[in-house]
Amino acid sequence: MSNFDPAPGYQTYNQPSGPERPVREQATARRAALAVCTIADIAAGFLGLWILLFLLDANQANVFVDFVRGTADLLAWWSQDIFTMDTEGLRVVLNYGLPAVMYLLIGHGIAARLNRS
Repeated sequence: MSNFDPAPGYQTYNQPSGPERPVREQATARRAALAVCTIADIAAGFLGLWILLFLLDANQANVFVDFVRGTADLLAWWSQDIFTMDTEGLRVVLNYGLPAVMYLLIGHGIAARLNRS
C-alpha cells in the first residue's frame, strides 16, 4: 500500500469536514437557545405590561393587575428605586424598563452564544 493521494485537496467520503457539530447537538443547542429567548421575552413582557398598566392607570384592586404587579416586582427586585424621580410615571418606566431591557439583552445574547457554540 502506498500513501499516494489520487486527488489531493479533495475530501474523502469517510472523513468529517472541519469543526461541524452533529445534527443532534445542533438541535439541542437550538432548543436551549429558544428556551432562553422565551424566558427572557416572557420576563420582559411582564415588566412591559406592568409599565403599560401603570401608565394607563389600571385598577390596582383588580386580581390580574395585582398578579402582573407582583410578577414585575419579583423580576425587578434588583432595580427597585435605582431612579428616584418626582414624576411617578417616569420612575416606574425607568425602574421597570431597565430590567426589561437587561433581560432581553442578556437572554438573547446567551441564546446567540448557544447557537454559535
